[in-house]
Amino acid sequence: MIDRLLLLGATGDLAGRFLLPALAELTATGRLPAGLQLVGSAAEDWDDARFAAHVAARLDEHAGDVPAAARRALVAAARYRRVDLDVPATVAAAAGAFDGAGPVAAYLALPPVHFPAAVRALGAAGLATGSRIAVEKPFGRDLASARSLNALLAEATGGQEQAEFRVDHFLGMPAVAGLLALRGPLATRWDGEHIAQVDVVWEETLDAGGRAGFYDRTGALRDVLQNHLVQVLTLLAMELPATSAEEDLHRARLALLRSVRAPAPAATRRARYTAGPGGPAYTAADGVDPARGTETLAELVLTVDTPRWAGTRFVLRTGKALAADRKQVLLHLRSAAPAECPPGVERVGDTRLAIPLDGAQRASAGVRVHAPGERTAYGAVLADVLSGSSRTAVSAAEAEEAWRFTDPVSRAWAAGEVPLLEYPAGSAGPPAGR
Repeated sequence: MIDRLLLLGATGDLAGRFLLPALAELTATGRLPAGLQLVGSAAEDWDDARFAAHVAARLDEHAGDVPAAARRALVAAARYRRVDLDVPATVAAAAGAFDGAGPVAAYLALPPVHFPAAVRALGAAGLATGSRIAVEKPFGRDLASARSLNALLAEATGGQEQAEFRVDHFLGMPAVAGLLALRGPLATRWDGEHIAQVDVVWEETLDAGGRAGFYDRTGALRDVLQNHLVQVLTLLAMELPATSAEEDLHRARLALLRSVRAPAPAATRRARYTAGPGGPAYTAADGVDPARGTETLAELVLTVDTPRWAGTRFVLRTGKALAADRKQVLLHLRSAAPAECPPGVERVGDTRLAIPLDGAQRASAGVRVHAPGERTAYGAVLADVLSGSSRTAVSAAEAEEAWRFTDPVSRAWAAGEVPLLEYPAGSAGPPAGR
């Protein structure tokens, strides 16, 4: 297990809200290697003491969840090196700031625009054999950029796929990770003969808020649907792997992605929220350029071209500033739902079954945090990054295939082939059929 973690972007929101608390929870449960060394890196001109104080402050926001001893241990392990991603020598110095020699896990908790420079710099740093580079999502902006980033990763790691880790933390969320097990009790109904439609929904009351500047260059399609919801789709619709080996899991997910057909523009919807009962308009947020036409709600109706799913519609939808948090898989059955459901499945109507995807919410420093779902997921991701597992990672081929059928949607939207609808913040979204 790797015991040296380089956290690039260590002063940012992702690290503070999820990665640092997840590391402390892993420490508390004994799932991290003894003597873990943490080097945080970012553009701020900090020293070890300033970073340790920052780590302590962010962990104190989770004091009710993380034991004090674990928080103290992580703070004691933390040190800091300033980096300029355009100056590879600073990245190499940060990667070499650990005691002793050995492999390093470099986690890119950075805005996507910085991924190429960071990967190049890590490749030039001469990381020890057995090191891994973990890249956050979204992995590229389109198929061409995903291929380019894959090529950079391959060059930086010497073509060792096991050294590349494309993060999709939804794969580590307990409910998502458990989808394959849920399929067992429902196996006799798990096909197009019995299921007319599958909805994969991630709707939030939370607006773009402080992430608006980032979000405006990303949008709902790239931020959630193209990666997170597509990965949920693969677990729902793929044929079960031949064995429990990770290689077979990735092969099964890839085979499913290759069977997905790109939707016609008419089978997609995009919208953004205006001022309403839930708050101000998206375009009023700092960092938003209204002329970009960035969507805050995205919906695709997909077809999975396999014998199992003939005649079934797969609807993937995500949106912000909606009336209610709804994060679930909804199965529309062709006949009556079973009277008794397995654990993790809820009967919500005569012909519908729901599978919740996320845990409860709580407030942390004025920001709603999903717990245990998303933070637990980052614990699973970090454990996999350090242990060498790839269960919460996406392979190079999977990353590209997900763009194959979402890229045409982005192009159609950019060309104005699909109207940008509007919905009031705090509403149920644009009316169906629009």
